[in-house]
Amino acid sequence: MNDTPRPSSPPLRSPEQRRGDPKNRRVLVTGAASGLGAALVSAFRARGDEVLATDRVEVGGIDLVLDITSDDDWAAAVDAVRERWGGLDVLVNNAGVAGGGRVDRCTLDEWQWITEINLFGLVRGTKAFVPMLKEQGSGHLVNVASLAGLVHPGGMGSYNATKAAVVAFTETCGHELASYGIRASVVCPSYFRTNLMDSMQGSDETVGRVVAGLVERSQVSAEDIAAAVLAGIDAGEDVIVPDEAARQAYFLKWADRPAYDAVMRDQATKLQAADRGAAS
Repeated sequence: MNDTPRPSSPPLRSPEQRRGDPKNRRVLVTGAASGLGAALVSAFRARGDEVLATDRVEVGGIDLVLDITSDDDWAAAVDAVRERWGGLDVLVNNAGVAGGGRVDRCTLDEWQWITEINLFGLVRGTKAFVPMLKEQGSGHLVNVASLAGLVHPGGMGSYNATKAAVVAFTETCGHELASYGIRASVVCPSYFRTNLMDSMQGSDETVGRVVAGLVERSQVSAEDIAAAVLAGIDAGEDVIVPDEAARQAYFLKWADRPAYDAVMRDQATKLQAADRGAAS
């Protein structure tokens, strides 16, 4: 563990005192070492929230090592939260990886890898903390999915499937846990500048190059997304679509399905042209 002193914890308050209070929350963020996770930690702390920053690697700024695929690590995280604060107000399941590939190129091993992290890691965290949230009668689950959970471009079947599952799981949690005073929100950003591509795996190299280019050309930063996420949490949004490109794509699917399908199929066709360009 790093030797950086931890800020002192705020006085413990009852669930009734905390409900509706947008500040001084107790927050745990996964995947906090870089990218959107680090930006979320900074944004929460800037408004006065207490944050437990976690990641699977021990680096500067991380309070707790947490591999989201480990049940033991999640149990240790629950213990750490109980010892430090006595409860939790916001669980941000942010950690995830990039992957994808066309249906005949993405291997089953690649499917299993991305599902274990992007879906089951989040499910493990939710199952670990929900008993605490039920016990205190309050809490907010914030699950970071992707625009890929709402719209589904070609070449990204495994990634799309895991993120769509996160959207469905979050909605289910919201319905199931509402009577316990627990909210659930899912975050669905489009491409933004981040180091997520460092985790990209897949045998379909063309898809990897195309996605990397979209990330590099984005004008949206992790800090932009983090600010929008906090605004969405404050507004009580169940589905947080934090950037304009994501909102436009989602609206097109809802408002004009034939036009949306045409755009998605054109993009899939362009992957074939990209294959030819790489081979020439």
